[in-house]
Amino acid sequence: MDANDSRALLLLAVQLVRRASAAIMTVREQGFAIARKSDDSPVTAADHAAEALIVTGLRAATPDIPVIAEEEVAAGRVTGPSALFWLVDPLDGTREFAAGRDEFAVNVGLVRDASPLLGAVALPASGAVYAGIVGACAWRQDAAGREQPISARMPPAAGLDVMASRHYADDPKLAAYLKDRPIASVTNIGSAMKFCRLAEGKADLYPRLGRTMEWDTAAPQAVLEAAGGTILTFDGVPLRYGKPGWENPPFICTGKRSGG
Repeated sequence: MDANDSRALLLLAVQLVRRASAAIMTVREQGFAIARKSDDSPVTAADHAAEALIVTGLRAATPDIPVIAEEEVAAGRVTGPSALFWLVDPLDGTREFAAGRDEFAVNVGLVRDASPLLGAVALPASGAVYAGIVGACAWRQDAAGREQPISARMPPAAGLDVMASRHYADDPKLAAYLKDRPIASVTNIGSAMKFCRLAEGKADLYPRLGRTMEWDTAAPQAVLEAAGGTILTFDGVPLRYGKPGWENPPFICTGKRSGG
């Protein structure tokens, strides 16, 4: 796959996350019910509407690339991974969406040889879209479509600005992990928004100690790595994709490192 192919696929992902964002905001404005999946996680009409738009668009445009999407997997439609495959989270942060907060996202990532190649992350409440091709470029679009490059930053001397999950805010493991580090601030929010803050150089560290699935992380990992950041497991190896059950181990996201 050459650079032109990657750019075309990224623009496809950006177009689809924007369309899905519009559908999500329409559901929000009209009101919605909250159902529960078998794992007790919430699901709404917005999840289903966004996923239908994305998977239909991906399968029409790239019929030879398998699509693994969260709600399809939850419903028992499980497509096996291949050397190249899409991972879709149509509404990352459904709990935040259902609670009336703005910390939710739409994630579309493309994986090649078990590593993220490119990804688009939309933040529907603000209209922003973050996108990147690993090893090439990362950028942010505002609601009007104006595009600007983004880059992760080196840790500031004043201390680390930490992003952490809202739902693991009181986890003693997080306090233990941060104990001996110079911390300037800790912000607890939901969804892939945390990756985006690191990618655009507004935060430095995001330790994820709780459960995530591959569709939660493929797109934002691509954006963060494209912006110069790093994601490693606690064993110090890159986060990989196509694992049995699609579940991730705990991991650590960082901005740029000295010498990097």
